[in-house]
Amino acid sequence: MSLESTLARISAIEASLAPPRPSTGGVGGPTTTGAAAGSPASQTSSATFSQLLNQAASASSIAAPGASPFDSSSITSPFGIGASSPAALNAVAAARTQVGQAEFPPGSNDSPRIAEYRGAVQGAVVGPWCADFASWCAAQAGVPLGDNGEGFQSVGALWEWAEGSGRAIPAGDGTPRAGDLIVWGSEHVGIVESVDPDGTIHTIEGNSSDQVAQRTYEPGAGDATGYVRLG
Repeated sequence: MSLESTLARISAIEASLAPPRPSTGGVGGPTTTGAAAGSPASQTSSATFSQLLNQAASASSIAAPGASPFDSSSITSPFGIGASSPAALNAVAAARTQVGQAEFPPGSNDSPRIAEYRGAVQGAVVGPWCADFASWCAAQAGVPLGDNGEGFQSVGALWEWAEGSGRAIPAGDGTPRAGDLIVWGSEHVGIVESVDPDGTIHTIEGNSSDQVAQRTYEPGAGDATGYVRLG
């Protein structure tokens, strides 16, 4: 949504929420309902609603390189992620805001939010969307996937690009970091949320049981192919 469209929508919604003007002609003279227009209560409510809409519009747009509308400050050192880049941590922060988003209707591979994930991938169509979600997280962190930031709907194509660009880390060749993408063959991809001192891996994955879900894996993540480093 463009800035102009967002501002126009804000104005329309605020106008619809404004309290009705005093009415004359009833028994007992003028009557009012709710806070008077321009009163402190009305101004506070309007300002708060505008701020929420502005925040929502910001969160749904793709961030500029090196920028992120999400707060990664709460992702701290207990899981040994100090080596992760700021962009990688921003990708985790973006993923955390989406936990619980699910397909609607169930089993459709679609929903208004999932359509936004597809927006991070050129030419994406309705279908399995784990790579769409990974592409969206990377784009929100300012490090879109692909040579031209085109994103990926195919997990296999994502891994092939990672290998060709020097971002791929085969399983067993290194310890994953928060913000790495974790890939299983050409079937599935998620994002590493954190790694415990014993190597246990916590992830956030799109299209996991038809939703964005947090998962936990034993060290090595079983049959994972490897990891894709962001930033």
